[in-house]
Amino acid sequence: MHDFVDLNCDMGEGFGQWVLGEAPDEDIMSLISSANIAAGFHAGDPNSMDRVIKLAHDYGVGLGAHPGYRDLQGFGRRYIKTSAEELVNDIVYQVGAIREFGRRHGISLQHVKPHGALYMEAAANEELSKMIIDMLSKTCGDVILFCMEASKTYQIAKQSGYPVVREFYADRDYDNNGSIVFKRQVGRPDPKAVAEKCIKACETGTVTTVEGDEIEIGFESICFHSDTPGALEIGRAIREGLTGAGITIASAATVLEQSK
Repeated sequence: MHDFVDLNCDMGEGFGQWVLGEAPDEDIMSLISSANIAAGFHAGDPNSMDRVIKLAHDYGVGLGAHPGYRDLQGFGRRYIKTSAEELVNDIVYQVGAIREFGRRHGISLQHVKPHGALYMEAAANEELSKMIIDMLSKTCGDVILFCMEASKTYQIAKQSGYPVVREFYADRDYDNNGSIVFKRQVGRPDPKAVAEKCIKACETGTVTTVEGDEIEIGFESICFHSDTPGALEIGRAIREGLTGAGITIASAATVLEQSK
């Protein structure tokens, strides 16, 4: 049973005059406890970073950097073949941007969460995961790394003692390996069904897979995506469902403290 859980969302995912998703950042920010801010490579620009990070400060939400592949056209969901060293350098660049805007607004960096295809590449790539964790330990100290439980990233972070938070994906499906199943078009999920899925995961530690089986799933944070159709209704349903079930929503840093 989870008495405390983080609720996170990917934010600031537009570019210039273009905005992805239908829900205003202000409305979603009022629902969550941790925000993953697009850092310019898959989405976001200096103006959006500044605006959304100020919102995170104003709403008391944990600040996260959301670095991705250099892929604005494909929204960072296309795999790019390159070296682990180049990818880590791209992450340093993006994390630095989020951290500096955070300092401008008096909010420290809580976590780093790779985006999309980069997240999935790190999950399967031991070398990349090791290099990310080594880089974060040298540049960010105790900044939390977000990842899936079924990942090389989580295994290596636990082995090295690096602070890590496992995510449960509210608006994505799981397979029997405990990995999320990505779809180009996710449709418009039923907010009530998504909330019930989250409550079940918190109360039983299980999720139903696309194969129809029940598997155990470990997590400290629940994620939903601002570009999922109906994201605002989904976020409201999750928050209301969790609090109604007696589960406290708190930042990732607070949840880790409570789990010690």
